Amino acid sequence: WYQRRVHGYPELSNDPEVELIQNKSPKVHAKTLEPAKWPKNPSLEWCPPGHGDLYAALVGSGKLASLLSQGVKYMFVSNSDNLGATLDLRLLSFFAKSGSPMTMEVCERTESDKKGGHLCRDKSGKLTLRESAQCAKEDEPAFQDITKHRYFNTNNLWLNLPKLQEAIQAAGGYLPLPLIRNAKTVDPRDPNSDPVFQLETAMGAAIGSLEGAQAIVVPRTRFAPVKTCNDLFVLRSDCYTITEDYRLIPSPGANIPVVDLDSKLYKLVDNIAPLAPNGVPSLKNCKRLKVSGPVTFDANVVLEGDVEIISKGPSAVVTGHISNQSVTL
Repeated sequence: WYQRRVHGYPELSNDPEVELIQNKSPKVHAKTLEPAKWPKNPSLEWCPPGHGDLYAALVGSGKLASLLSQGVKYMFVSNSDNLGATLDLRLLSFFAKSGSPMTMEVCERTESDKKGGHLCRDKSGKLTLRESAQCAKEDEPAFQDITKHRYFNTNNLWLNLPKLQEAIQAAGGYLPLPLIRNAKTVDPRDPNSDPVFQLETAMGAAIGSLEGAQAIVVPRTRFAPVKTCNDLFVLRSDCYTITEDYRLIPSPGANIPVVDLDSKLYKLVDNIAPLAPNGVPSLKNCKRLKVSGPVTFDANVVLEGDVEIISKGPSAVVTGHISNQSVTL
């Protein structure tokens, strides 16, 4: 996959330092708790073990030792889908002067972030990362309380490599991280396929494993993720702009809305193009958008405030300027 993407860029494709191959884990059948079997497509029997595998991959591949031998002391890591994660020398300077083994960039939570993981403290006062999959059902209201848990992990992490190596060696060759159990189907595109568990770890959870790890609050410009079709829809709108040095930032004065597209129809990227074939509506003054049922946005649609679109038919077309309305088509 990587080689296909960088074909035509020899300065990248010929650089051995660019690519790091991580591990894979077997999916676990939810009923038998045995490795899942899916003869239709055996490759679906495996899953990525979460980005917490970064540390094991660095050690197992020899990459950590190689970087240290070259005199590399600091590493910046981020999700590839966070288009706001750029190398900021001010943050690097802060991290280097702090002497911390790890610094996590966090942002203040908003309504759109309430279901995601957040930073908290355990009973001893140590910082720790808590993901939604680690939260009991009855605790969800407290988990989603953005006034109680004010900060979320951007997954922009700064690592001190010598101190990371010391921690891994002290633990016996690995970095202890809490396990996350995610319930899925063996074929993610087939909701009727066998139920499975994917066992994962999160790289941000190292904040609870590395003594002296810290967090720093950063502006929202450092976080522009594209994890869901809801995120992609907003990203393609006028809520964001690209700077001359190719950084993605919120458009001046734009509000970043909470978008909730019908998950039965618009969960996959393939379905976004028919939703807005003539361009995503203007959302820069939109606060919340909810779409229920199949719709098509016409060209030059403007949505403002709280907007809900409800489709009762197979070919509903949204047109014009809609402000603080619930529209049934």
